[in-house]
Amino acid sequence: MSRLPPQPHDLLWGLTPEQLPGDAPAWVVAAMADGQPVVVRRALTAPGQVAVGVRGRLREQRYPTLMALASISRCVTPEALCAVESDQPWPALRALALLRPQLDACGLVWGVSGSAGFELASGVAALHQGSDLDLIARSAEPLPRAQTRHLLALLDSAPCPVDLQLQTPNGALALREWAAGARRVLLKCATGARLVENPWQALEHVA
Repeated sequence: MSRLPPQPHDLLWGLTPEQLPGDAPAWVVAAMADGQPVVVRRALTAPGQVAVGVRGRLREQRYPTLMALASISRCVTPEALCAVESDQPWPALRALALLRPQLDACGLVWGVSGSAGFELASGVAALHQGSDLDLIARSAEPLPRAQTRHLLALLDSAPCPVDLQLQTPNGALALREWAAGARRVLLKCATGARLVENPWQALEHVA
């Protein structure tokens, strides 16, 4: 599955070492020389560009940069990874296998992101015994908090911690935070993070 423009958490191929800034760390250059994908991140860019991040082997190795849309040779979305299976023994992948039919039954448009999504899409080792499972769910309309609490209970039954991010038309928020019932929640968007009462309300109208 692919689409343009790319959305946050999509994985993109096509960024080469030659397209990196001259001061890019050696591990970033090596990752791009190996043909690894980059992850779309939230940030404002000039027309024809997309903000991306390069993942390294270590948790602290995350490098933000820009990529020309014209350089994209392949795009894999989190939704395209829902049915991808792996024979690796990691708890995050066992959790995904257990949750898959239940998430499908919820009727949500969901996908796999984070380390699990990166490994499933690229084949590059990114998971370990202590890795969480990161998921996204696209929600164009407001999601009742009672429904999110049911979903949260489902995720908490998994054999490893599971973090699900709700993707609204205005940005993203943590399912766990929305389910908790706080009057205002943290919404991440291209211009930064802000506290809002209704993540589905147009941002220009949010007080």
